[in-house]
Amino acid sequence: MEKILPKIRALLLKEGYTVAIAESCTGGLVSSLLTQLPGSSQYFLCGVVAYSNNSKNRLLKVPLALLKEKGAVSGEVARAMAENIKKISGADLGIGVTGIAGPGGAIPGKPVGTVFICLTQKNVTTCIKYRFRGNRSQIRNQSAFKALKILYNLLVSAV
Repeated sequence: MEKILPKIRALLLKEGYTVAIAESCTGGLVSSLLTQLPGSSQYFLCGVVAYSNNSKNRLLKVPLALLKEKGAVSGEVARAMAENIKKISGADLGIGVTGIAGPGGAIPGKPVGTVFICLTQKNVTTCIKYRFRGNRSQIRNQSAFKALKILYNLLVSAV
């Protein structure tokens, strides 16, 4: 991961893109990694850790009805998180991450390690469901690294 961060930084600076992050299960890890390098203030606008449904609703404007119908760990909620953080912040790119890091929290159809990551740009949002394995820390790390890999792949394809 350490090798990809300078590449992400260089691509964001080259293209003049800004990014904002809405995180749940990663607890700010994506934002922390993205801001490790100097100069990140030129492309990183904000990161919001919205762990509770109430926070997802109040801070990120995720509708309560959506949270009740689909659950906080769903592609629909990750999409709303990504799209709304992009809109709220004015960023070019928005990332939403929500999942179950464990060891508890699993529900039928959503075992520990279920994570949804969405990236939105302009009018296109890509959401991917993952099933990571390991302990809580490993799942959080895998989720954050995958979110940054998705960002990197988008930036490479845009150049």
